[in-house]
Amino acid sequence: MRWPKNTTQTLAIWIVPAHYEATRLARNETSPPSRQVIRVDSQTVEPTQTVQSPSAAGRLKPNSLGVLGILFFVLSAQAPLTGIAGAVPIAVAIGSGAGAPAAYAAVGAVILLFSVGFVAMGRHVVDAGAFYTYIGKGLGRPIGSGSAGVALFAYCAVQAAMYGLYGFIVSGLVEQYAGLSTPWWVWVLVTMVIVQILGAAGIEMGAKILAVFVLAEFSILFAFALVTFFKGGGPEGLGFAHSFSPHAALQGAPGVALMFAVASMFGFEATAIYGEEAREPRRTVPRATYLSVMFVTVFFAFTSWMLVSAHGASNATAAAGKALESGDATSWVFAPITAQFGGWAGDALPILLVTSLFAGALAFHNSANRYLFSLGRDGLLPRGLTAVNRRHSPWAAGGVQTVISLALVMSFALLGKDPVLSLFSWFSGVAVLAVMLLYFLTSVSVVVFFRRERLDTRAWNTLIAPVLGALGIAGAIWLILANFTTLIGGEQGTAMWLELTVPAVLVLGVIAARLTRGRAMADV
Repeated sequence: MRWPKNTTQTLAIWIVPAHYEATRLARNETSPPSRQVIRVDSQTVEPTQTVQSPSAAGRLKPNSLGVLGILFFVLSAQAPLTGIAGAVPIAVAIGSGAGAPAAYAAVGAVILLFSVGFVAMGRHVVDAGAFYTYIGKGLGRPIGSGSAGVALFAYCAVQAAMYGLYGFIVSGLVEQYAGLSTPWWVWVLVTMVIVQILGAAGIEMGAKILAVFVLAEFSILFAFALVTFFKGGGPEGLGFAHSFSPHAALQGAPGVALMFAVASMFGFEATAIYGEEAREPRRTVPRATYLSVMFVTVFFAFTSWMLVSAHGASNATAAAGKALESGDATSWVFAPITAQFGGWAGDALPILLVTSLFAGALAFHNSANRYLFSLGRDGLLPRGLTAVNRRHSPWAAGGVQTVISLALVMSFALLGKDPVLSLFSWFSGVAVLAVMLLYFLTSVSVVVFFRRERLDTRAWNTLIAPVLGALGIAGAIWLILANFTTLIGGEQGTAMWLELTVPAVLVLGVIAARLTRGRAMADV
């Protein structure tokens, strides 16, 4: 299937925010607590009594997910095959060449530092919420509420972006194999209905569906990587130094490679979204968080290294450049896998790319509707969003999320905009920027909160790691802004307006917080 010109740049930002929030739904509360009695020592804060508000909102189904179940949601949102097939060829072609795998390792290290403070904050902030709860506790309610707007904006943007790319690929495959030409948005509408049904069917059903798709993606990619590794690499051997030495990592345009690595790897914080539905959430959520960060880092760094090795370190950059010029960046990934396993792999990979995007759309739907549910429960949005069905799924929030995605997608369709070059590239690019801003604000909030409250005296968890993470994230934001036109595959004017939407949403959120009488973060 042929991709439109410049699509190969925009495919790289498949983006994952499966979502994106540091929520403490891990408390199994049906509504925000009206009073907390807390015992404090030098290391921990444990709530010993919680008095529930008499007007309890809807409750998600507890004890539904273990560590693996949460991991499937997070990993599916990161759409691993889409990230490998879209981002790695571009990181190699216009980034740091054979040294691109080092960029994934570096970004993984920064995210791991961020996750230390993220987990520490979650053990002490007992309000149900998301990024906005953490940021509000450290930086104040107005900034916290403004960040809620940014987070919700990022969710809606990435959901619509995934639908755009999904519709384009499916319509192309249908035309290729069935000879039937259909508008891309037709398949999006059909899929929205399926996603809405699965989202309302219960969290266990979603986990089972995603498990199948995620295992299929990871199986073929890991199988290829392992076979290549144990065969001693490609024509030039494994070439570890060609991909991970300081010289290799800094060659070419390392900033571009780091930018695409960032776009491919975030989303791990969605582990906390499912805390309310997790078994033993105080253990499950931290474990799932650290496991997801380490697993995704190893996966992207190792798989990209083996792809470079399969092409040969000296030839990888030129081969990736040719793939981009041909309009099909995925061929740089699919060709060596097909050569390794045979023609069946070449037929299966495009189908797996579709299921990768479908799994991402379902995971984003589940993340976004739980975020809307949390905002409604905390009073930042209407209470009606807390309604759950007999399976304890947030059907009202899910319906609103689907309607928002429908409006965004169909507006692009009616205006005749390209689903990839416009819808996918614009929305996924701006979502990357929005989520990285939330990461930075959260890291700063962790430091401020623990310096003020002194609830945890561990310097590494509450100061050193968060500060290092904040510095790394600030660097990533600078790289994203400096290369944003490349990230979205568009024009400089378009890039500027899209960049401005993120701070604009933050400011509007702050203004809205001053106008609302909701209970959100009243104790900050």
